Amino acid sequence: MKRAPSPSSLTAREDLARARDLVLAHGRNATCYQILNPGFRRWFAPEGDAVVAYVPSAGVRVVGGDPVCPPERLAGVVAAFEDEAAARRRRVCYFGAEEPLAGVLRSRGPSDRLVLGAQPLWSPESLVGALAGKASLRAQVHRARNKGVTARRWPSADATGHSGLARCLDDWLATRGLPPMHFLVEPETLERLEDRRVFVAERRGVAVAFLVASPIPARDGWLIEQIVRGSSGDRQAPNGTSELLLQTAALELAAHGADLVTLGLAPLAERAGRATHSLTHPPWLIRRLLSGVRRFGRRFYDFEGLESFKAKFLPDAWEPIYAIAGERRIGLRTLYAIAGAFGGTSPVTFLGRAVLRRPRR
Repeated sequence: MKRAPSPSSLTAREDLARARDLVLAHGRNATCYQILNPGFRRWFAPEGDAVVAYVPSAGVRVVGGDPVCPPERLAGVVAAFEDEAAARRRRVCYFGAEEPLAGVLRSRGPSDRLVLGAQPLWSPESLVGALAGKASLRAQVHRARNKGVTARRWPSADATGHSGLARCLDDWLATRGLPPMHFLVEPETLERLEDRRVFVAERRGVAVAFLVASPIPARDGWLIEQIVRGSSGDRQAPNGTSELLLQTAALELAAHGADLVTLGLAPLAERAGRATHSLTHPPWLIRRLLSGVRRFGRRFYDFEGLESFKAKFLPDAWEPIYAIAGERRIGLRTLYAIAGAFGGTSPVTFLGRAVLRRPRR
């Protein structure tokens, strides 16, 4: 006999279902679907038409992207959420915020924002055109095909929990310089594919790579959330496999009438500075800190390489992405809280794990 679900687990499932319904109705931010990832707490507006997902960290509610609500309700939802947080003596920082939220927060009073980087945007047709029209990209796709790689969309039911895809993910995580992070970059997506689309590259009947796309419903768009390549044994993905997966996904999204595709945030991207000019500049200490993160982070994460990879597909535009807090200047406490939200532990502990992990790679 199955045990009846506890009230708390039942409530959690109900809240997740409510949040999913709101995301599918109003989700505009590129990372809107990621608020359904585990680890988030979710605040629902009393009116029932909005959800804000956040991770509590160091006395700060670190919000994942923008509130999900009808556009005309954004200012009211922000006010209600921040009032409730203030009543509990909690600060609020929106991580991964886009321009509509930035405009609302500017009108509310003192706030500061940091440019986290930029995300590239395409129409599916222009992404297909770049892959077909740029000689170096055509060569990569042909290289993968010549090695016997094929790519197709898998039904979610087939991809969910698939052992071959899980082994590719294990290979990919083992090559990362940092321990697995969570929050808006949760790597474990294979059990939560209800609305996502999964494209798989196979070679000799073996899955060697996969791409996961998650919906951006209010923009008729899709975020390419993951491109994961196997790297051991018969799961070794040949060069060009990522490009072939992108081409396959873009062709299908174009055929189904999607308006937008993004590869998501390129952290600390240099193009973010060229994308916007009306920012509140952080104080010298924060500027130095972010510059240091970029330099020191090269030991663990190839920021420039990720930006270059996304740029080679010739985006139609780059959209700046922000961290915004209701402070005159974003301080070290808020940055510490953001790091804690991603690491799932104190930043000191996370950094220690990263340092220990580095020699094993």
